[in-house]
Order: sequence, then structure tokens, then C-alpha cells
Amino acid sequence: MLFNKFASYLKTLEQTASRIDMTRTLAEVFARAEAEEIDKICYLALGRLAPKYEGVEFNMAEKMMLKAISQSAGQSGEKVLQKYKQLGDLGDVALFFKDKNGKTGSQLKVNQVYERLWLIAQQEGEGSVDRKINKMSQLLQEVDSLSAKFIARIPVNKLRLGFSDMTILDALSWMETGDKSLRTELERAFNVLADIGKIAMIFKTKGIKGIGQVKSEVGIPIRAAKAERLPSAKKILEKMDGKCALEPKLDGFRLQIHLDKTKKLELKQETNLSLFSEIDKYFVRIFSRNLDNMTHMFPDVVEAAQKLQVKQVILDGEAIAYEEKTGRFLSFQETVQRKRKHGVVKKAKEMPLKVFIFDILNLDGENLMVKPFSQRRKILEVLLKKSQVEEKTIMLTKQEIVTQPEQFEEFFQQTVQEGLEGLMAKKLDTPYQAGARNYTWVKYKVAMQSELADTIDCVVMGYYKGKGKRTGFGIGAFLVGIYNQKEQSYLTVSKIGTGLTDEQWQQMYRRCEAVKTDKKPDQYKINKNLNPDVWCYPEIVVEIEADTITKSPIHTAKMALRFPRLKKFRDDKDPQQATTLKELEKISDLKK
Repeated sequence: MLFNKFASYLKTLEQTASRIDMTRTLAEVFARAEAEEIDKICYLALGRLAPKYEGVEFNMAEKMMLKAISQSAGQSGEKVLQKYKQLGDLGDVALFFKDKNGKTGSQLKVNQVYERLWLIAQQEGEGSVDRKINKMSQLLQEVDSLSAKFIARIPVNKLRLGFSDMTILDALSWMETGDKSLRTELERAFNVLADIGKIAMIFKTKGIKGIGQVKSEVGIPIRAAKAERLPSAKKILEKMDGKCALEPKLDGFRLQIHLDKTKKLELKQETNLSLFSEIDKYFVRIFSRNLDNMTHMFPDVVEAAQKLQVKQVILDGEAIAYEEKTGRFLSFQETVQRKRKHGVVKKAKEMPLKVFIFDILNLDGENLMVKPFSQRRKILEVLLKKSQVEEKTIMLTKQEIVTQPEQFEEFFQQTVQEGLEGLMAKKLDTPYQAGARNYTWVKYKVAMQSELADTIDCVVMGYYKGKGKRTGFGIGAFLVGIYNQKEQSYLTVSKIGTGLTDEQWQQMYRRCEAVKTDKKPDQYKINKNLNPDVWCYPEIVVEIEADTITKSPIHTAKMALRFPRLKKFRDDKDPQQATTLKELEKISDLKK
């Protein structure tokens, strides 16, 4: 496919608000795409060069892109900057100057443009800034104006066409059947092999039969299983047929550990490991809940993983920081400081991690997800006992099997006394439900003793400018929403103007300013009376506490949080992992 044809589809998508129309357009793109380019088309349509977990970054600031546009158009930097201030969009600036200079026809194909962009992203070291600018300038010169518009947006993460991986799955189904009937099977495959480009290529070449054969692979993340909520031990046991496993719920962050001793570690990205150990460095990848590759952030976990007595394995667990002298677990706000790009080794020594492993998903190439949880647990126990990880960085999660509400409550009280936030109840005879939220796992937290029955993960949709004391912060309140999975939209649930410290207000303002946009994102469903002063792209996820949930005629979720307050920022979650409308309705019903 010629890139200018692809650009015309991107223009259509940009101008489309209807989810169904977006799906149809993407389906048409995929139908016309060649098998060897459909993966690149998926990545580029999402504003990326690779699946999210690969962490491929352009490292191009807006100033660099403005220089590239200036250079390609033969215009002064001042003139280009002035136009950018007027239009507010780098793509529109590139389009303007290409149109002004006269459109040029371009025969570059999608794969050719992709390769050029990839080469730009790979520039590193001394002089890399100039090389990136020069190569981008040359590419902009060679393409037509519409192509230039979208090419200029991708390296600075400004494409944002308003759809996600899930819309692409819908479109793949639509390409084949004219409806979403294959979505369930496609999503199952994506849940166990979270590379949307690879899924698209398999489907394009092997059809739904090939999709049915998709299995997990070491090095590609599996979408994490998630838990439902129930309000009492009695109801949880009833849902789990009178018997379940209980495990402490840690207030840390989810880690998925992949180890493959048939391959060597990619030392180019993980150079910090050389400071930790001289052991053979086997391939290890560590992924977050939202599929980010965080391997380089946790050299201590990598070193511990390499000592596991196994050839290949995928483990699911929770990491939490602790004080080495006292053994006391640290709060989420402290633990999250371990997620950093710089000063990694120093922070690892200051703030060591314990990773509590609670599941095993793949062992030596065998897919264990299809096995019952009780069997997976036994396999995990044998592996960790055999490995005897000396540093105790990787540990087996404590577990107790209960059949009575009294036993359940006793275990719950033990976890609370240890300073933990609650427990997880797990059904013993079920497979691992990758990417799903159902009652095979149920969380039971201290917060559930209140009327709200849990905290809510919300997306910040925009903010209102401050008055009085908050004038200095630049922000006085912010609007949050939840995710409507059915329509892939965001619905408002609360306007929050209290319950934050000065530091939190300042942090909220900085975060909002980094993702602000001049117009309301198409995915937002908002009562016009709640329109914020500044809109934000759906990128900031926050955990909100409240006293209760009430009916609301103003908020588009038809529910509102009463006395909401910010608990913490959830950088480990993507917007689509925020609390959903369906979940909030269930939470609202828990105490009725």
C-alpha cells in the first residue's frame, strides 16, 4: 500500500467520531493491506513503531520536529514556530508548508516509510539529534502534504486518533465477516500474546484457524488476569463453590517475569546489570500490568530470575519495596519510586524489592494457563523450592485454603494486622483467565468495609483553573471519568476540588499540562455544564476514594462519587484499565 493512500485513511479516521465507522474504515485498510505490511499498519495507526512492550521511542521533542519541518520546507525556524503557535498542531504545520510549496507526488510505500521512521528512532549517541532532524527533514521532503501531516505527529506521540488495540480487533473481525462476531476469538489470542501487529499478521495469513492456535511466548507479555469484588466472606465462598485459596493482597505493582535460558540477555538495554553480578546473563524480560517493558528498572529482580532452575518460564507476581533493616513493607507511593529511568542501581540498593509470585503461566514451553489454579500452584511451589533463590527477592506468595467464613475472616484479619490492604480469593479449579475480570479471582480489601466497597480507578479528563490560593497552582479542580467498554468511551463520574495536598495539586497540574489538548477528545461523553477549562487526553489514571456512590442526573455515568479524594496516581495502569461502567454498577450494588 502506498503511504499516501494510508494517510488518506488516517484522515478519514481523524474526522470520524462514530466507533462503528472507525471500525469499518480500519477493516477496509486491513483488507487492502498486504500480509507483510499489516503489522506495521497496526503499529503506525496507533502512533507507534512496535508493540507497546518493546518500548521503542523516537526521543524527538517538539522543538526537534519544528526544526525538521523548517529544514524540509526551506523556511526560517521563527516562521515555522509562529505558525505552530497559531495552529497548535505539528501535523497541521507540516501540512501547511507542504501545501505552500506545492504538493509533491510520492510513491513511497508503507513499509518504506516505516523503515525510514525506524532508522530515525534508532539514532543514538553523539550527534544523534542532528541526524534525527536531518533524516526526518529528508523524509518530509519526499512525501506529499497529507502524508507529512501524519508522519510529523508520530515521533512526538501526537497522532491520537481515538482508538486502541480493541478497536483493531473489532476491525480485523469486520474485515473477514462484516461484523464483530470473531472478536472473542481474536481477543483471546491477543490476551495471551499481546502484540497487535503479530495477531493481525497471523489472522491475515492463516485466518481464524491460525488465531485458534496462538499460544503464549516467552518475551511477549500476557495480559494480566483481574479480580472482581464481593462484599463478604460468605458471598465469596458461595461464588467459589464453598472452597477457595486466600492470598495476601499487596499494595505494590504487578510484575510479569519472563525467563529464557536458551537466549542471552539483551545487554544493550540492560547495561545496569553489569554492576550487580558476573553470572551468565540469560534473557529476562519484566513487564508491567499495562504491558510496559520495565526490565532495565529492576536489575535485582533480573539477577534473581536468572537463578531459577528452569529453562523457560513466565511468572505472575506483585512487587513491593521494603526496609532492609526492619523488613517493613513500604507504601505504594514509596514502592513506585523504583520505577525510574535514571539512578536505577542506586535506588535498587536503597529500596530493595520482594516479588511475591502467585502464578506460573508457562514452563519450558508448556502452556500452563489451561491447567486449574490448584495444579499451577503445586508446580510453582516445586519450582521455587528447587531454585532456592538466596536473596529472597523472588518469593512464593503465602496461601491458605478455606471452606468456612470464620476461617476466611481470620486470614483477612491477619493480613490487615500485617499492614496489608486485604486479600485475594481464588477459585481452585479454574484456568488462568488472561485479560479477563471475573469471579475466579475476587479481591476483598479494608476499603470494602466502608459504604463505597472499594476505591475507583478514574481517568482525568480535564481541569478547572484555580481561584484564591489555588491560583498559584494553576488548577482548582479536575474532572474524572470511568471507561465504558461497550462504546470505548469515557463517562464522567466526579468533579474533584478537595482532598489534595499542595504537592498533589502541583503534580496534577504538571501532569495535565503534559497531556492537554485544545479540543474535547471524541471518546469523552460529557454534560456541557461540566466542560473543564482545559481538556486532557485520556492518559492520567488516578485512584479515588469516596464515601459512597449516588445517582446523578449530571454525570454521564449516571452515577457520582460522594466526597471524592485522591488516593494516588496509578502510573501502572492504562486508561482502558480504569474502572469500567459495568464495574461501577456492580460496586454500587454491593452494599444494597
